[in-house]
Formats: sequence, C-alpha cells, structure tokens
Amino acid sequence: MVEVKDLTKSFEGRTVLNDVSAVFETGKTNLIIGRSGSGKTVLIKNIIGLIRPDSGNIFYDGRDLLKMNKHELNMLRREMGMLFQGSALFDSMTVLENVMFPLDMFSSDTVKDRKKRARFCLDRVNLSEAGNLYPSEISGGMMKRAAIARAIALNPQYLFCDEPNSGLDPKTSLVIDDLIHDITHEYNITTVINTHDMNSVMNIGENIIFIKEGIKEWQGTKEEVITSNNQALNDFIFASDLFRKVRKVELHEQEAEKKK
Repeated sequence: MVEVKDLTKSFEGRTVLNDVSAVFETGKTNLIIGRSGSGKTVLIKNIIGLIRPDSGNIFYDGRDLLKMNKHELNMLRREMGMLFQGSALFDSMTVLENVMFPLDMFSSDTVKDRKKRARFCLDRVNLSEAGNLYPSEISGGMMKRAAIARAIALNPQYLFCDEPNSGLDPKTSLVIDDLIHDITHEYNITTVINTHDMNSVMNIGENIIFIKEGIKEWQGTKEEVITSNNQALNDFIFASDLFRKVRKVELHEQEAEKKK
C-alpha cells in the first residue's frame, strides 16, 4: 500500500498540489485521472521521490519516504517498477537486453540467471519471440509490452505507469490495460497509473483518484464513477457522448431497481 497524507507542492508561488491525501491499495489498479495540468503528474513524481513536497507525508507500507536516507531510498527504488509514457527502451539494445537492464544494475545473479529471468518476463507479456529484435523493429504495442516486462523484471512491489496507452490504438490499449491488470493481481503489486484514458478507467479502474487543479476531488471505483454526484468529476467523465449515454443507462437501471 502507498499512502499520501496532506501533500502540498508549489512552484514559484503557484500551488500545484493542495493538501492531497489518498490511499493506493495493494493488489489493485489505482488510477489517477484529471485534465492536463491538474497536477496528477506532479503527484506521481512526488510519490516516487523525483520531487520533494513542501509538506505532507508519503508512506510505502508504513515506511516514510521523506525520512529515508540515500541508502534506504535506493533500496526502496529496487522495489519499484516504472512504465514510462514513451516506453523509454534503449534503441541500441535488443528487447532482451532492455529487459535485462535493471537486472544488470541491481541483481547479483549470474548472467545465465538474469537472462532466464528476462526471458520469463518476455514470455509473460507474450513477447518471447522478440528478444533478439531491436525497438525499431517492433510495433508500438510490442514496445509497451517490452517495457512492462522490464518493469517487472525485479519482482517489484510497486508499479508506476505514466500514460501507458499513449499513442496506441484502442484495441492495443485494451491489451496493455488487461496485461497491467493481470500482472497486478498475479503478483499482488500496488499499481499506480496516471491516465486520462476513460476506456482504461472503465476497464481496469479498481481505485480511482480524480485530481482537479491540484485538489483531490473524488475517490472511488469504476462502478461508482458513473453515478457520482461530483459535478467536477461528471464534467470530466462525461465530456464525450459515449459516457453520457452510459450514465443515462446506469441511472435508468437504478430507478428500475428502486421500483421493484
């Protein structure tokens, strides 16, 4: 579990996060949603220690990130997996070498065992045939899967994903969503996803935090998001005709249940 309490962060006098508190649950896909500029990226950067907040606390299963020394912070980061928006694979390395990269940096296993682990991770994301290829030789969806394989190479307890579906077509996005969701449950990871993709919200949103102008406006599940009475959330969620229609259906079904 990752918990943030009363988190505040400002840049040059402008408050970007304002007293944000939230719990990101273990074994669930925790989504941070909000418009561009709402503060969700700054929130994730604070959580993983890239930015230090002005005030507040960040706990990793009870361990206070902000009180850790350099060694403790480095040890914590070995427990984290990162999936970056642009995949961030090294062009000069094969897919297998990319997945091995964190193992080469942090694992004391033999080269043989590191390769075995990397191949296992590639097989887990259905990329066993692509190990000898370079990033330029595979599709965008395959690059994201390779990045997921690299992110789980060290058996992380915490997985952070920044816009994992950026640049992908809807079908491939669903594949990536399902893969992240399955891995989260399979390995009981605390997964935190920064996204504005409403399809992801409705597909895998087990715990959703909605940020508006640096303030946590709402927290709930994908089932609750459709029928929420929070006006700011509704304005964000139902910006498209599709989700307005979904809401009408949900409300109609609720009324029908009440009349029974």
